[in-house]
Amino acid sequence: MRVIVSDDAMHRIRLTAKYIRKEFGKNSRDKFMQDVRQIRRLLADNPNLGPVEPLLANLPRTYRSFVLDRLNKIVYRIDEDVITIVDFWDVRRDPASLTKGVD
Repeated sequence: MRVIVSDDAMHRIRLTAKYIRKEFGKNSRDKFMQDVRQIRRLLADNPNLGPVEPLLANLPRTYRSFVLDRLNKIVYRIDEDVITIVDFWDVRRDPASLTKGVD
């Protein structure tokens, strides 16, 4: 399947990468971006890899999530032959804010 990233999710990924580079250096940032690319490849081959996201279970569409690392979660949905990463969510944020990032 094809995996696309929403503008909002891409913005958050870039902000996180920028922060990691500033605080931990280029190698850490490169590792983070490599992990993001790896998750995209895994999702393309295994769309149901992540469990249904419990914080979004009451919405009409089904959203799944995948924990990238201890602080970040990738939230995505499956539409026919396309997987859309709709949010890159810092798990330290207020859980209620997660519903604002999806449609």
